Amino acid sequence: MRTNSPTRTVHAGEEKRKPYGSLTTPIVQSSTFTFANTAEILDFMQAKENEVTRPRDEYGRYSNPTQTAVELKLAALEGAEQALLFSSGMAAITTVFLARLSRGDHLIITSDCYHRTREFAAMFLDRWGIETSLLQIDNLEQLESLVKPNTRMLFAETPTNPYLRVMDLDRVVEIASANKITTVVDSTFATPINLLPLDLGIDFIIHSASKYLGGHNDLLAGVVAGSHMQLAQIEQARGVLGSISNPNDAYLLLRGLKTLDLRVKQQNESGMHVAQFLETHPAVRSVYYPGLSSHPDHETSKKLMSGFGGVVSFEIDGDFEVTGRFIDRLKIPYIGPTLGGVESIAQQPAALFSLDRAERQAAGLQDSLVRYAVGIEDPDDLIEDLKSALENLK
Repeated sequence: MRTNSPTRTVHAGEEKRKPYGSLTTPIVQSSTFTFANTAEILDFMQAKENEVTRPRDEYGRYSNPTQTAVELKLAALEGAEQALLFSSGMAAITTVFLARLSRGDHLIITSDCYHRTREFAAMFLDRWGIETSLLQIDNLEQLESLVKPNTRMLFAETPTNPYLRVMDLDRVVEIASANKITTVVDSTFATPINLLPLDLGIDFIIHSASKYLGGHNDLLAGVVAGSHMQLAQIEQARGVLGSISNPNDAYLLLRGLKTLDLRVKQQNESGMHVAQFLETHPAVRSVYYPGLSSHPDHETSKKLMSGFGGVVSFEIDGDFEVTGRFIDRLKIPYIGPTLGGVESIAQQPAALFSLDRAERQAAGLQDSLVRYAVGIEDPDDLIEDLKSALENLK
């Protein structure tokens, strides 16, 4: 069975026979899990000392049966030995940094990864004596020059937000392996349906599960996947820091994952249709979509990815105000900061980033840039809506 097959999205991680004969995995709404007697506690403690992975549930800050079912399904989809669920994507990222880096270590992160990730490195890791260097995603020669004797980790997103750059992970693994550097990839935009970085030799995969994995814009969660051995420190840190997901969000995520394959394949197809339409429209300056031959990383995307995703970024022929009017003209998508759900969502990244134009430019955000996260609506309807919004825009 393929790692990212629809059969796995539906069935992986869940018992065939569930409590009470329920078809769906129940929400176990409990913060604590009791023992029948002292002997059962002693058996539990012995199993922990013998490093038996999670012999049973003890307390909700460490594990929960609903959460465990999600973790098993996510591990199966990623082809990982284990997955850990967190309260958000940022909780997953920061816990990986805190668990795996120490004072005096050097971290390399890509310059166009999520700005909150860069902020955490600048505001907190630097304060704790962890040095950070920024890497241009398309300059792997620069990567080799950035590596130091104390470089311990490389963190990247692929595809990136909002320009959808795709890193050559084969080359990254080659360089990292030669220098004994741990590699971490935030694969939120790709999902395990379109990209399996662990198969390429990446050490850790991170997702904001609030996006495509959940798929309905109704939960917050994050996930880290990898090997049992490498995740041990991260699991311990999660229990100490308290960045666990809750059983209600775990249940919603489990439900969303069952349709992940169907949703992402539809969004791949719709994203390509929308990108092809926009590329031919006279009111559109540039389109950023890895599935287009005009994208700078198109060949790398074809090599690594089985689909190109549902996010299309593009620049219209106009300034900040004109771009805002275009967004307001759209009838189908919602206006907001997220992506990956069944509803299309459009945004002007510059408007959500800063009111200061100089700050927007410094972050590489053009005032005319639009990020369009395609949902599962009819792509012909989305294109007609875009066509209408672009007409006589100025």
